[in-house]
Amino acid sequence: MKHSIRLRLALLLTVLIAFTIFITWFINRTFLADYYLYCKKNQIADVFYLVEDIYAKNKDELFLSEEDTITIERLSSNSNVNIYVLMSFAGAPLSSYPHPLDFGEREEAQIQLLIKNYMSNDWAQVDITTIQEKDNYVIYRLYDNHLDSNYIDLIGVLEDNKIVFLRSSFESIQESVTLANQFLGYIGIAAVVIGIIAMLLVSSRYTKPIHEMANIAKRMSELDFEAKYPVKNKDEIGELGSSLNTLSDKLQDTISELKSANNELEIDIQKKTEIDEMRKEFLSNVSHELKTPISLIQGYAEGLIENVHDDEENRNYYCEVIIDEANKMNQMVKKLLTLNELEFGSNQVNFDRFDIVQIIKSVLSSNEILFQQREVTVYFIEKEPIYVWADEYLIQQVLSNYISNALNHVSDKKIIEIRLIRRGNVLRIAVFNSGENIPEEELDKLWIKFYKVDKARTREYGGNGIGLSIVKAIMNSHNKDCGVINHSTGVEFWFELDITSL
Repeated sequence: MKHSIRLRLALLLTVLIAFTIFITWFINRTFLADYYLYCKKNQIADVFYLVEDIYAKNKDELFLSEEDTITIERLSSNSNVNIYVLMSFAGAPLSSYPHPLDFGEREEAQIQLLIKNYMSNDWAQVDITTIQEKDNYVIYRLYDNHLDSNYIDLIGVLEDNKIVFLRSSFESIQESVTLANQFLGYIGIAAVVIGIIAMLLVSSRYTKPIHEMANIAKRMSELDFEAKYPVKNKDEIGELGSSLNTLSDKLQDTISELKSANNELEIDIQKKTEIDEMRKEFLSNVSHELKTPISLIQGYAEGLIENVHDDEENRNYYCEVIIDEANKMNQMVKKLLTLNELEFGSNQVNFDRFDIVQIIKSVLSSNEILFQQREVTVYFIEKEPIYVWADEYLIQQVLSNYISNALNHVSDKKIIEIRLIRRGNVLRIAVFNSGENIPEEELDKLWIKFYKVDKARTREYGGNGIGLSIVKAIMNSHNKDCGVINHSTGVEFWFELDITSL
């Protein structure tokens, strides 16, 4: 990835390591030698004071004891400083340390020459610089062209006029600086390589969860909220993961609420559309149903006004037609009002326990004259009471509509049969009439307002297609089922009620 945080972190660490090593190298190269010189100057001065202390204890002795000699040898070795102490008598200086027996002639001659040159300030082929001067010693830095070497020398005088000469090679310092810088370069390269590898490995620990959270965020953008970041640590990454999980849950809840609200809105729109369609259909059906009786009433009323017939019998007939059509209109309006109350919940259902057998007998009794006029045989064999839970008044309307419907469509053997069928805690009331079957494709449409299978026959007996709609609305208000079944010899309409209150 071009802008990967992992690569940028590795690059940043590499630059920091390289810069740090470069600065260290530059400081070493520029100031380390001077710092070494400063430290060596102090060190050689400290050696002088130690030698001075040793000789102060042995000021009456010409040579040092074995113990003091070993002490100075150890001091010389540890500080990397050559130590010479000379006694100045008439003639050439005599060595006090090292012991004359341990001092080679060539070395003694060189030392005596150096001291002589320092005393006389007579130098040849030597570049010399005074770097520190005290009351009892002077420290010089010099380059010997003959030996091609750099030295730090100290010339000092003790209380008993002994001359102390200390020499330390400055070449070792320069070599140490060079080696240190060279070693630092190798360490720097190794540190950069190791740092890059380590940063790539360590950064993956932080970039991996970032990639995971980016993937989760992408899935969230696609409305997939099942993915959750597994929070293991309580650091910033863990806190970010927890926040992402919380955001996922809140987005899921919000989108769920929006979907619910959108669904409710769609349902409301659909209901509004259905209500508009029902209103249009209702107005169309009512207009159609009222058109015929209104036309009849208007026609016969005009006939009465114009005295189409002078005899009293015809006038009475005209009046009877007007009254009959007005009654039909009145019945239709009443049924529409009842259906409207049932469908829109304004008619409250009052559940009571009553004897359904007695209700059936009452409805049959009220239609007895019609049965006799149409020569219909009615079968109902139940005599013992059967108690049900329902609204007695509304159930009586259902029975009245079923029996009226059976009476209007009975034919052939002209039989109407009412049966009560127990099904556990439910009682099915079935009203059968002999006659023609209803086409199967028409069965589900019977419960629609103003729907008529045979419009001519329905008009003949004064029907308007509302009765079965009222039955359906009443049973819906009871949360119970109703239906129709074709038999080989006729049609059966049924509905069900609870026998117990549970």
